[in-house]
Parts: sequence; C-alpha cells; structure tokens
Amino acid sequence: MSSTLRVVVFLILSSIALHAQPTAKTIPTQLPGQNAILLGVAWYPEQWPEARWEEDLRLMEAADLKVVRIAEFAWSRMEPSEGHYDLDWLERAINLAAKHHIVSVLGTPTATPPAWLTQKYPDTLRVEPDGQRVAHGNRAHASATSARYREFCRRIAEQMATRFGNNPNVVGWQIDNEYGYAQMSYDDDTRRQFQEWLKAKYQTLDNLNARWTTAYWSQTYDNWGEIPIPVGPHNPALMLEWKRFITATWTSYQQNQIDVIRKHAEPRQFITGNFMGFFDGFDHYPITEALSFASWDDYVGTGHVDPAYNGLSHDLTRGFKRENFWVMETQPGAVNWSKLNNFLNRGEARAMAWQAIGHGADDVNYWQWRSALNGQEEIHGVLVGPDGTPVPFYDEAAKTAHEFDKAEAAFRGTQPLSQVALLYSYDSHWALQFQKHTEKYDDIKLLTSYYRPLHQLAQSLDVISGYAPLENYKLVVAPNLNVLPKDLADHLLSYVRNGGHLVLGPRSGMKDEFNGLLPQRQPGYLVDALGARVDQYYALEKDFPVSGAWGSGEASIWADQLKSMSSGDEVLLKYGKSNGWLDDQPAVLTRAYGKGRITYIGAVLDEKLMAAAAEWMIQKSGVTPVFGTVPGGVEVSRRVGPDKQVFVFVNYAQENRAVKLPRTMKLPLDGRQGDSLDLPPYGVGIAVEPR
Repeated sequence: MSSTLRVVVFLILSSIALHAQPTAKTIPTQLPGQNAILLGVAWYPEQWPEARWEEDLRLMEAADLKVVRIAEFAWSRMEPSEGHYDLDWLERAINLAAKHHIVSVLGTPTATPPAWLTQKYPDTLRVEPDGQRVAHGNRAHASATSARYREFCRRIAEQMATRFGNNPNVVGWQIDNEYGYAQMSYDDDTRRQFQEWLKAKYQTLDNLNARWTTAYWSQTYDNWGEIPIPVGPHNPALMLEWKRFITATWTSYQQNQIDVIRKHAEPRQFITGNFMGFFDGFDHYPITEALSFASWDDYVGTGHVDPAYNGLSHDLTRGFKRENFWVMETQPGAVNWSKLNNFLNRGEARAMAWQAIGHGADDVNYWQWRSALNGQEEIHGVLVGPDGTPVPFYDEAAKTAHEFDKAEAAFRGTQPLSQVALLYSYDSHWALQFQKHTEKYDDIKLLTSYYRPLHQLAQSLDVISGYAPLENYKLVVAPNLNVLPKDLADHLLSYVRNGGHLVLGPRSGMKDEFNGLLPQRQPGYLVDALGARVDQYYALEKDFPVSGAWGSGEASIWADQLKSMSSGDEVLLKYGKSNGWLDDQPAVLTRAYGKGRITYIGAVLDEKLMAAAAEWMIQKSGVTPVFGTVPGGVEVSRRVGPDKQVFVFVNYAQENRAVKLPRTMKLPLDGRQGDSLDLPPYGVGIAVEPR
C-alpha cells in the first residue's frame, strides 16, 4: 500500500469513528490496496418509515454487516419534481448507519428515472427495435444516447456528490445499476450518432466499404446516412461495430457521471459499477478503465453453484482491471427471476461468499435486506422479511460476517497471484455468436471446459484481455481467439519468443479486426510460428474419435483439420475414422518457437481429454500449484501479500473432507495454529503462513 493510500485509509477510519462516537470496535473500510474483507447488504430506507431505520441498522450491526449500498433506485425520493431536491433524508440514513458502524456506498439512481421526467420528456425513453417507445415503470427504460437524459443524470449525480462527496461515512459510489442489460435505443438520433461514430473511425466511405467488403450483396454505401442499425443478422463488420458503438456509448454515459462526482468528491471515495459476469452487451475492458475497481453481481438462479463457472466469473471480473474487486450483489438464498427459484442449500451462500474472497473480492453484499411490500422483486430472497424480523438465512449471513471479521486482518494487502492466464475477447465472443456455424457451439462453455481442469491443477488463474501484459505468466491459454488482429498477434508472438507457452483453441485466428476473414488460413498471423495451418473446419453432426499422447476420447461440435508445414511440429492428437476428411489428420499439435512454445487444439474435446490436456499444459509450462494436493470437491484459492500468503479452502463435496496442510499454519477461523482442516459439506477453512 502506498503511503498516500495509508493516509487516506487512516483519515476515513478516523472521520467515521469521530462521527459515530467510537467504541472499541474498528470499522475496516475497503479501498483498493487496503483489501480488508467486508460483508454488506443493499438497503432501501426510502421504502420504509424513518422510525423503522434504527431497528434495521441494529439488526445489521448485530449480524456484523459493515456496508450498505443505498439510493440507486431512489431518484423520485431525491428529486420529487424537476429541479427540487431532497437529500436530507439520505443524509440522516447515512449518519444513522455510521452510528451502527456501517459505511455507505451511494448508487446514482439513473437506472430508474422518475415518472415526471419520462412523462414530461418522452424522448428520454428508449425506442425498441420495432419502433415503439418503452413504457415507464420498469427500470433501465431510459435512452443512454439521449443528450437530455444525460443532462438529468449529470444534475442528480452532481447534487449527490456536492452533498456527500465530503461525508466521512460515504466510502464510494456505484454508477447507475447493471447498466447495459437492456437494449440500446433504436431511435433516429441513436442511428445518427452511430453513423457519426463510424465516420470518425473510418474517415471515408471508401475505407469503410473496403473494410466491410460491401461489394457483397450490393451493400456499398454512398453516404453515411444510409448505414443502418443492425437488427437481426447483418453484415458481420456492421454487427461488430454496433457492439463497439454500444461500448463507447455506455463508456461515455458512465463518464458523464464520473466527471461530476470526481469534481466534488474526495479522492478517497471510490467509484465502481456493478457488472454481470459474462453479460456481453458491451466490452468491459474499456468501460472499467475509468473506475477505481470493478464489481459484479453474483447470482446462481436455478439450481446450485458450479464452483468452476462461478470462480471463472470472479476471475473474469478481477481481470477487467487486474485488481481486486467487489461482489456488489449476491443472492441471500434465492432469487425471483429464474425459471425455478429454488433456495440454496444451508451453507451454500456462505461457501459462495468465501469463494469470492479467495478469488480476490474485498467485499460481498447481499441483495436485498428486506422484502419490499410491492414491486417486481417483492418475493426475492432477503435477510429480513416483510414483517421486519429476520428470516432463517439471516443467521447464515451473520455467521459469514463474523468469520470475515475474524479473518479480516489476514487478508489486508493481499491479492491472487497466478502463473496461468486465460484470454477472453469480447470481439471474438461476438464474432462467434454472430456466425456460430453450429447452434451447439458455445464459446463460454468451451472457456469453462478449459478453466475447470486448469484451475484444479494450478489452483489460481487470471482471466484477462489478450492485450494485457503477459510476461509474468508461464502459460497463456486462448480457447476462443477468433478475431486476431496483427497487433494482438504480434503481442502474443513476443510473449512466446521470450519463453511463454501459448495455447490456442479451435476457430482461432480466423478474423481480422473488422470481423472479416483473414487472407491467411487459421491461425492467421500465427501460422508461421505454429508451423501449421487449418486446412478445413467442420461443424460435427456427431462425436468423432481422437487419440494420441493425451489418451483416447472424442471430439464433439467442432473440428479443425490441421496441416503441419514444419518438421518441428509434434502431433499430440489425431482424429480417428470419422467423415473421411478428418480420418488420421492432426487435431492437436505443438511447436517450440523462440524460447517458448505454441500449441493449437483444434477440437472441442471431452472432459477426460481436457483433463489430460490441462495436465500436459501445466507440466510442459513448468506451472506449480499454489498449494498442492487437496481432496476431491475441495477448492483452494490463494491470496498473496508482501509478507504472507492466505489460503481459502471451500468444500463443495457432499461429505466431510480432511485437508492436510504441509506445515503448521495460523487458522484464524479456528483461533489456533494447526496442520490440518476438517471441512463438512460447504465447510470453509482459512490458513495463513508467512512468505
């Protein structure tokens, strides 16, 4: 932690303590770099009589909750009529929370404009692809491209920042709420903005027409005003640029509020946004650049947590800025929006919270505190029922919060440290979604199939953009790099030349940055380094056999037929008898290049072969696990600080597991030193040792 940040943290703690009439209890306030772990909840004081607030906060304090997120849906309460603001109630809520040793995160309320605004200015409402304006009464119904709406957003954010930017009990801001999950507006002004954005990028129509190959189907454009917003399948370049325009739109929408908050708020107050895992409405890498850190909303919905997929989603969010993150929302047992809103098993939400911490979260917040008496989410899971008394889940949340408090000091100044990176590209994801070629192709499932065995072996993975610094990784795996521009290829080649091991998955290196086919065969600019190319690709009707150094199994859904063009290539798997074209052809090959290695996996492999592939990758790259062997069903994660490392063990098996530690370690949850952990189903163990 920098000396400046230490001072900031000290001032926050001191100010809160003074305002709240300090007791012996310390409030650990999280900021990037300090990394104290916190548990909190979304609270909506505007929905309840003020006389009730004290009891709510007393129950929160009794449960050891340290954070409330408030106000993100309270615009009509803060600005009941145009230009008339009432923030006194919000200040009273913030200060009352501080009295109970709870700090506040303020959400700007711009996901829910008030009725007076949308009715007086209907042009602020989104237009659907069918040309109809949406009605008031849900959320995210405003248009992110509307200049008028952005001005109202700026005004309410400025009022809040002016009032609370120096409030010692406000530690940070959340911009809007889950923005982008609704569609863009399809009005004429949005189309004009899109056309202007394209003009600024391409400069001339000749350039655009050439890059988009608009000679195909006579799509050539003679003026910028002819370019449509794509609805349904369209020119692949146009579709990709529309996604990029959406990214630029939400980035500037966000920046509109960041600028005014930063103008009035103290630097100690962070600014974040709550994202949604693999939501693909925009590219999260540029959108998170301006934020203090990324946050996300971790929900299971129907069924039960898949530790691999959930861990992957945590690591994706951490990888947006390659820094620790927050879980701004997670389900307190159940949700209301899934096909089957079953309740998580006893202890499962606690296990999820600790998994988040192990993967780099510094805060976990439940949504929401108390059942709303009406509204679209009135039967969502909560900690307190509509009568104001705790539901059974309250005790599990309290237990988790008490454990966070016990272990908090161990996690200060720590973050995950990995030797393996998975690359994730929104351009490639979109390109594959636009042209799946087979409805069975799911690039996120493929990414998960790599993550699952690799995380079991390495026990720590980063999920990052291909443009991120790669020099500290022994192994970089890119399962879905369909769009591979030359600058990215050069970046990857530099990594390999300098000793890294790059593994590519099927369909790699097919497209350029305009979503057009590269004139080279796959993997495009990496053909020479690989010493091989893809001669042909096949969407598979059925599973085909593959065998070789990794054993025998099956390829499904997709197969790239590889052709070696170098004596240095080593074929690791071949297709067996299949469609005639693939018979006895290479499915996986590898080649030493420079000081490193490049490997191409051309098929979607079954679980057994993926496990063997992961083991080969780990061994070939010299990757060592962060901990070592653990029993089946137990996930281990590690966070590292300057002078210590902290291991988080979570047992997802449905029977007891015993974990043997390599040496005696501090066990903060148990309040002792020990060399073993006994974990029941959904059990959690923390072990700390000096480095």
